[in-house]
Amino acid sequence: MIVKTKKSLGQNFIFDKNFLKKISDLINSNAIDIIIEIGPGLGTLTEYLFKKNYKQLILIEKDTRLIKRLERNFSKGNVKILNEDALNFDFQNNDISNSIIVGNLPFNISVTLLYNWTKTRRWPPKQKMMVLMFQKEVANRIIASQNNKSYGKLSVVVQSRYNVKKLLNVPSALFTPPPKVDGTILEFTPHNKYQSIDIDKIDEVSKAAFSQRRKKIKNNMSNYIKILKKLSIDENLRPENLSVSNYCEIAKNI
Repeated sequence: MIVKTKKSLGQNFIFDKNFLKKISDLINSNAIDIIIEIGPGLGTLTEYLFKKNYKQLILIEKDTRLIKRLERNFSKGNVKILNEDALNFDFQNNDISNSIIVGNLPFNISVTLLYNWTKTRRWPPKQKMMVLMFQKEVANRIIASQNNKSYGKLSVVVQSRYNVKKLLNVPSALFTPPPKVDGTILEFTPHNKYQSIDIDKIDEVSKAAFSQRRKKIKNNMSNYIKILKKLSIDENLRPENLSVSNYCEIAKNI
C-alpha cells in the first residue's frame, strides 16, 4: 500500500534501517516497562521496538489510514494500537507506569506535547524516560543553557523538570518527504530537584522574563523586583543570564 504523507499531520517517515536500529538501540527497556510510541506511522521504527523487552507496547496513531497496517503487522497480546491523537491521550493514567515514551514527533505539535508532559500536576510522572525527535532548532532551544542565544522560556520550563541529553542528529535527507530542516533526538529523564515549586509559576516567571529578551530584567520582571532583591539577583542582567535555578527560586518566592 502506497501512503501519501499528510502535511496537516506533520508526517515525515524514516526508512533507513541502520538509522532506525540506531534509534531503537538507544532505548533500554525491561519486562516491567511500557513503551509508548507516538505516531508510529508505517511502523518502520515499531518493527524494532516490537522485538524489545517490555510489559506492553502502546502505539498511538492519529492517521486512520495507517491503523489496519499496524494491526496486521504488530498485533499480539501485549501490544495495544490506538487510533487517537496523542494530544488527547492520558499519559498519567494509573494503568501506565514505568513508561518510556518514544517518537518521531510531528513537528507541528512537538512543543505542545512536550509542555503537556512537563506541566503535569503529578510529579514525578509515570514516564521514566522519553526519547523524542524534534526539529533541530527546537531541540537547541530545549537543551540550551544560560548565556546562550537559544536559551529561553522553553529551556527553563523543561529543564526545571527533566535532565535533557542530546543523542543524535538526524539529517533531513533521511526523511520521506525530506523536511527543510534537520532533526535532533533528545533523551529526557525526570528529576525532582524543583518538584516542590509550582510549574505554572516557573512558566509564568520565565514567560515574563523572555517577553522582551533584549531588555534587562528590571523592565520585564518589574512585578518581581522585591523578590530579585531578596535573592540578590542583579536586576540589570538580561533574561538569558539567569539560570534555571534562579528562575525556580523566583517562582518559589511568589
